[in-house]
Amino acid sequence: MALTTLDPKTALVLIDLQHGIVAPPSVPLSGAEVVARGKELADAFRSRGLPVVLVNVAFSPDFGDAPKGRDDEEPEPDEDDDEDEDEDEGMPADFAVIVDELGAQATDIRVTKHQWGAFHGTGLDTQLRRRGVTQIVLAGLVTSRGVDTTAREAYAHNYSVAFAVDAMADRGIEVHDNAIERIFPQIGQRATTAEILKLLSSWS
Repeated sequence: MALTTLDPKTALVLIDLQHGIVAPPSVPLSGAEVVARGKELADAFRSRGLPVVLVNVAFSPDFGDAPKGRDDEEPEPDEDDDEDEDEDEGMPADFAVIVDELGAQATDIRVTKHQWGAFHGTGLDTQLRRRGVTQIVLAGLVTSRGVDTTAREAYAHNYSVAFAVDAMADRGIEVHDNAIERIFPQIGQRATTAEILKLLSSWS
C-alpha cells in the first residue's frame, strides 16, 4: 500500500457502523469484522487525542428527507412488497444506532447524513476545519457508496484522504474491489489497519 504519512491533525471517520448497515451480509469482511477493525483504529486515535467521527445515515419517519432522484437500479425480488411493509412499519427502531461493539465515547464527533456522502448537508466540514484537521482516515460500510462518496467529497474539500482498506466491506466483491483498486488511488492513499496503527505508534 502507499500511505506515506499521517498529518499531525488527522481525524478518523467511520462510515455507517450502525445496526441497519452492519447486520446484512458483506464481503470480503463481515460487518462485525469491519467494526472490530474500526474499533482498533478508534481506540488508537482517541489515545492520541485525535478526532474520531462516527457517521450514521438516518431518515425521518416519513422518509421526507430521503433522496428523491431517479435511478436505473433494478429492484430486488419482492422489493415492492418490502416497500409496502416499510411504509406501514417504518425502519427498524435501531436502524441508525451505532453498534455498541464500536465502543463510542462522549468525545466522539457524531454526524448524521441523509445520503451516501458524509459532507453534503451536514456539519462535518465545519467540525473538522475548526479542529485544524487536514487529513482524514476512512473506514466503514459500504465501500462503494458511503465510503467512496465521502472520500470524493473530502478530496473536493481539499483534505488528504487515507483509506483503511481492510476495515471496509461491501455487498458485492466487484464493486468493493473496483473502488479500492481504481477509484481510491486517484483521490487518496491506501493502507492496512496495521500500517496505520504503526504510523500512529511512531509518534510515541
